[in-house]
Amino acid sequence: MTASELATLDWFTDQSLIEDPFPFYEAVRRRGPIWREPMRGTFLVTGYDETAEIYRDPDRFSSCNAFAGPFPPLPEAPHGDDVSALIEQYRDQFIAHDMMITFDPPKHTDHRGLLMRLLTPKRLQENEAFMERLANQRIDGFVANGQCDFVAEYAQPFSMLVIADLLGIPEADHAALRARFVEAGAPGAPGKDIPSNPLWFLEDFFIPYIEDRRREPQDDVLTKLALGTFSDGSMPELIETVRVATFLFAGGQGTVARFLGNTVKFIAENPDVQQQLRDDRRRIPNFVEEMLRFNSPVKVNLRMARRTTTIGGVEIPAGSTVVMLLPAAARDPRRFECPAEFHEDRDNAREHIAFGRGAHNCPGAPLVRADSRVTLECMLDRMGHIRISEAEHGRPGARRYLYTNSWILRGLDSLHVQFEPIR
Repeated sequence: MTASELATLDWFTDQSLIEDPFPFYEAVRRRGPIWREPMRGTFLVTGYDETAEIYRDPDRFSSCNAFAGPFPPLPEAPHGDDVSALIEQYRDQFIAHDMMITFDPPKHTDHRGLLMRLLTPKRLQENEAFMERLANQRIDGFVANGQCDFVAEYAQPFSMLVIADLLGIPEADHAALRARFVEAGAPGAPGKDIPSNPLWFLEDFFIPYIEDRRREPQDDVLTKLALGTFSDGSMPELIETVRVATFLFAGGQGTVARFLGNTVKFIAENPDVQQQLRDDRRRIPNFVEEMLRFNSPVKVNLRMARRTTTIGGVEIPAGSTVVMLLPAAARDPRRFECPAEFHEDRDNAREHIAFGRGAHNCPGAPLVRADSRVTLECMLDRMGHIRISEAEHGRPGARRYLYTNSWILRGLDSLHVQFEPIR
């Protein structure tokens, strides 16, 4: 990518970045670990250490704009060296201002505490047992055919139903829940307005459950969520509790489905790696970590500089939008040797930054790891010689894939594979 091409490319809307953003990331990296791009004046971060520093410092970098793209709704141009008061004054005008992803401490700490009480080792173990049953049920539906659209027939329903089980949603309501989520589509489609509350379509689904459990507690996960309190013992408002549930559901479903698609595409295109995993299942956990490093489903995470500061030798004025390019940070040669190459036995693969850092590190990281491991184990047990369908995606060297139209997420809308049924 030439300097002139880079100067006129808009990271937020350019369709060429949907399928393959990596040439862009490397062109930005050559400008340094942090570069102020000329189109929108945002600071693009490709450095691993710089990304980690930003994540870990909410005092300097607010999450208020995490869902807003490069359009902070401040009614006036930021001025001075500290815009913290301005952020708080207009916080309720930011997209997703009432979602945990945009909260800063101490509010974020309280709401995250509600969520983490659900993700206990016992509950995660119960959920993993459900995953194993569900994985085999999904494979039962297509294994005899020797082919499937892995995204539509496995990844999307599997990831959604795993989260529904974790939250304790009755199985009779799973289909209605999935219908709402599928209709809403992927967040962050270029050119498509993001509503102030991107998860509004889920709230009225969860409200009756929380209301019912507060009136008549039961021995289930929904009751634990409904009756959860903040650290000071106070009871959250009903809608605050509901939004914890919608945040976990939406975050877990969207990212996991895309990561599973990316993962199966990789093993279908790399039969030598697939065979290594078949021969030794102990390789799977580190393989998953390297996939998270090599091809994260989350492309960006945003912050706003509360005050004028310096990161990586670059001055960032107060009020600036900072864009962490997570897949680029995961390929920083200062952290990872031969970062553009996939090495399933990479010693430091787990140091990837796909789950973030600091207060906003992904609470569902154990779920993603378990989802991926269980999926691979079941597929390798029951599906031999997994390969890409040339009829649907073309021959090697001329593949055609349809990627999700989103500036936030990177993953496939469909993935047609063929295989030899084992059982």
